[in-house]
Amino acid sequence: MTAALAQDSPRPLADPHRIAFCITDLDIGGAEQCLTNVVCHLDRRVWSPHVYCLSRRGALVDRLEQAGIPCTCLNWRGWPDAWRVLSLARKLRQLRPKLLQTFLFHANIAGRIAGTLAGVPIIVSGIRVAEQEKRWHLRLERLTRRLVTAHVCVSQEVATFSIREANLPPGAVTVIPNGVDVARFADAWPIRNSELAAPPETRWMISVGRLHPQKGHRLLIEAVAPLLLKHPNWRLMIVGDGPLRGELDRQIGELGCRERIVLLGFRHDVPQLLKTSSLFVLPSLWEGQPNAISEAMAAGLPVIASDVEGVRRLDSAALTGNPPEVVGPGGVLEGVTGLIVPPNDVRALRGAIASLLDAPDTLDELAPKTHLLCRYLLTIEGMAGQYADLYASLLQAGPC
Repeated sequence: MTAALAQDSPRPLADPHRIAFCITDLDIGGAEQCLTNVVCHLDRRVWSPHVYCLSRRGALVDRLEQAGIPCTCLNWRGWPDAWRVLSLARKLRQLRPKLLQTFLFHANIAGRIAGTLAGVPIIVSGIRVAEQEKRWHLRLERLTRRLVTAHVCVSQEVATFSIREANLPPGAVTVIPNGVDVARFADAWPIRNSELAAPPETRWMISVGRLHPQKGHRLLIEAVAPLLLKHPNWRLMIVGDGPLRGELDRQIGELGCRERIVLLGFRHDVPQLLKTSSLFVLPSLWEGQPNAISEAMAAGLPVIASDVEGVRRLDSAALTGNPPEVVGPGGVLEGVTGLIVPPNDVRALRGAIASLLDAPDTLDELAPKTHLLCRYLLTIEGMAGQYADLYASLLQAGPC
């Protein structure tokens, strides 16, 4: 099922519902920002949220606290600290929330156990990705699924995968895609090439994502290196950090592309970097619903992406009828807002990129068409409204 957007402002309550959120960490990432956006946009006349973070204090804690939302960081260091689930249970017992929402795998498992021990009547689990690397994650999902009242999946593909692989009951699964702050990306100012140590005539490809095998950066570098020799005015910037940084840096050096491919690391100015660029590429091997694609389209960029979860293979005929239902947030319209390629296919990825670099007029024609879809991207307010509607319906129905 899919939660509906709230149509009317909820009635203020004399005693707002206490609701707890639990997440693995609060460093800047897709799931972390989703939780922060949901919590900060809940109507405080109706909901009284408290956030628990399993790990140390992260970058998003400041935003939560500035919004007046209590945030407790438990400083777990991984599974050796799993016994601290008892500490989380104790804190939940003291808070006595009516509902607990968890995000990310470790918090999902720890939250289910702690919430059950604390007697939290309703537990909602957030599933962000179709996990294809760590199969033991799926085994733990199956073992603990009976502790969960409802599961929220970030895309229909993730929901289908989770129902099939983790044996989740379909009636307990809701799809709520990520929201995006369209104005933040659409209205950003580009950065001058001189600030990026590039010639003034440079055009940029950009990829944004954690430097992890899932995101396919090695494939992207291999695919794009020969194209940059043919098109000397083009460069690639890769924004993000992670465990593959050293390996990717060596690969770039071995291909002789240090001046053409730039690893920018973690950046706070992603909207500005997107507005500086002409093409966005995300060659992921698997996904949930990639925020980066929605943000790129909000910035007006054509997208080349692999055909994985949360990236829709559609054609221009999908624009007929009702685009919000047909396309969905994060979707790529084949040939209209970008191109879709098979995952883990260097030749196909290189061909797609080359087709646009060889036809710059086509590339420039695609750019404004992304705004056709941006109007239908799920807003942050709409996303928070869907979560609030789900919570209200679960409270009304009561514990299973």
